[in-house]
Amino acid sequence: MNDPRRALPSVAALLALDEVRAASASEPHGRLVAAARAAVAEVRDGHAFAPPDLAAWGARVTSALTRRDPHMLRRVVNATGVVLHTNLGRAPLAPEAVAAIAQRAAEYCNLELDLESGLRGGRQDECVDALCSITGAEDALVVNNGAAAVSLAVHALANGGPVAISRGELVEIGGSFRVPEVMRVAGVTLLEVGTTNRTHLADYVAALDAGARAVVKVHRSNFRIVGFTAEVADSELARLCRERGVPLIHDFGSGLLVSLEHFGLAGEPTAADVVRGGASVVAMSGDKLLGGPQSGILLGATSVIETLRRHPFARAVRVDKLVLAALGATLALYSDVEGATRRVPALRLITTPVAELEERAAALVDRLRDAHIGASVVASEGAVGAGAFPTIAIPSAAVAIAGDAAANAAALRAQHVPIIGRIRDGVTLLDLRSVPERDDDLLGDMTVAALA
Repeated sequence: MNDPRRALPSVAALLALDEVRAASASEPHGRLVAAARAAVAEVRDGHAFAPPDLAAWGARVTSALTRRDPHMLRRVVNATGVVLHTNLGRAPLAPEAVAAIAQRAAEYCNLELDLESGLRGGRQDECVDALCSITGAEDALVVNNGAAAVSLAVHALANGGPVAISRGELVEIGGSFRVPEVMRVAGVTLLEVGTTNRTHLADYVAALDAGARAVVKVHRSNFRIVGFTAEVADSELARLCRERGVPLIHDFGSGLLVSLEHFGLAGEPTAADVVRGGASVVAMSGDKLLGGPQSGILLGATSVIETLRRHPFARAVRVDKLVLAALGATLALYSDVEGATRRVPALRLITTPVAELEERAAALVDRLRDAHIGASVVASEGAVGAGAFPTIAIPSAAVAIAGDAAANAAALRAQHVPIIGRIRDGVTLLDLRSVPERDDDLLGDMTVAALA
């Protein structure tokens, strides 16, 4: 009767604790129950000491919640300052896109049904119309990611023959994937032309004379080559390819639809700029600077896009109704191009004035100090991420947390909504550049819970 394990709280009592109830906003009830049982079992089986009070039991439950499935996809707060953070899912979707996904997922829809004729229709018509209107392209095709877009174009248009590409454009993208490897998987051989820093029109002419069946132009979005350099203008290269009757495939990458130059972000062309360059087909991402779901987009002449659309490989990289719903809703936000920077979440985060970030950071510091956590507002530099604008640092504001940086970072990651910051010069920083304003209260709650 004196066994202290008889005093262990019930699962129901743990679920009623404020901290555990707060976790129910982002965690299924079944996972909360499992975490509560695991916390009690640790003490009952002698693997851990009993927490001293109910508040500590609440922390034990949320900790068990994290430990039970650390690899499960979960919501996090991105306080790294990198807006399009590949490890954290890149672009957050607009509410309109999320609502479109929910609606299409819960109900039947006319995915491939023409409601006027009652016959089979095109599943991508909505997205194609919007993309053509925004970029000026004749036609468009959506596939499941940017690499798939490039692979489909190369595979279908080069038909297994040699493809010419500048040595200065044999880039490596995230996850150690390299353009040459993507090309080889597409079933073509590469004819490397020019040098790392200088490629001339004559180099492409020689490749075409040697039998190249296509030319690939890769936009160097994640690095810059400066100094003694030379490259062929898009329009000049497109004219050569038209004269020789071979396709020009432009891997644009970033998916930027509106210029950000008046926000101090220069050097990245828009999709419309690249389309005007005259390439046979332009490939780009839908989940980077476009701000939509993971997808790849192909823009070009109707005859070329129709060739890609009818190719058997297109079936393997086809997108479903949920991607089309999210992409269509995102593209609709570009109906007012100038207003897109306010309505597309990724663009809004990138272009928020630093004064607003400083004000929000100061409010967070006040809250942390009230909880006796040492913190201060510091100047910071954010980044676009996803390989876009690689040489531009965006002025930002961050909250610097006093104490052991590694321990702070680990405690922040251990919350039921993990906070992902960064460490600079031995100090934990929570950079507001990548935090939507709606997450400010959550950021404060989780930081206090982790460090108070």
